Amino acid sequence: MFAAGLASTSLLAAAPALARAGRVLRDLKYGPAGRQALDVYLPEVLPENPRNAPIMVMVHGGGWVIGDKSNKGVWREKVAHWGAQGYIFVSVNYRMLPEADPLEQARDVARAVAWVQKNAARHGGNAGRMVVMGHSAGGHLVSLLAADPTLAAEHGARPWRGTVSLDTAAFDIEGIMTNRHARLYDRAFGDDPALWRATSATARLKPRPRPFLLVCSTQRARSCARNEDFARALTARGGISTLLPLDLSHNQINTELGRPGPYTRAVDGFLAGIMT
Repeated sequence: MFAAGLASTSLLAAAPALARAGRVLRDLKYGPAGRQALDVYLPEVLPENPRNAPIMVMVHGGGWVIGDKSNKGVWREKVAHWGAQGYIFVSVNYRMLPEADPLEQARDVARAVAWVQKNAARHGGNAGRMVVMGHSAGGHLVSLLAADPTLAAEHGARPWRGTVSLDTAAFDIEGIMTNRHARLYDRAFGDDPALWRATSATARLKPRPRPFLLVCSTQRARSCARNEDFARALTARGGISTLLPLDLSHNQINTELGRPGPYTRAVDGFLAGIMT
């Protein structure tokens, strides 16, 4: 079953200090293309077991067209908060339209996850203690890979503990494209029904998926309804999901995560449940 989360949250004006994160390893390559790169933020203090740090992989949004791993809204508050808890934080770039369609973008993310899993120990991380998170278009990509682990496995990625989707509405691509929709979907998914199905987390959803946290903005007309639909699909396939509707803008759902407050505490609770 899926559970309803916070109806709203209050924002704190002051951002937390950034000094909790340790070394940053920038532009590490997981593939030959220019955007097939990632940044690794190491915590100041690793666990007593030097190869047991949990790992958070973050995939930025941008409508499958723009965005970058180095944007402060993608990493700053998250690194400050989870770096203080000993997490290794990884921010991922991937190829964009028109160079790569959303299916190829998902494959890039799978390659990045595989790279992180392969190299986790050398940075003090435990590849078996990984959560993958994405915002907007990035939420679509990580949800697609989590829904159908065979797609990720084709590029060497193993299943991870759980997935956090930050205000994507792009789960049922077939349903979106056959109904009235925003123009950005036409640019991303075109007019090929085969691509719609191949990039639809709903269509590709396998039995017994690993846990999902589905965060959605109540300020957007369709976001929470589509997240609710996907949560029901997860339940029908034997999965467990938590639905977290928030009275925040689409952008704030990304940038406010990590600041002190009920939103971050709710995500902490999800992580505690999947990491134990």
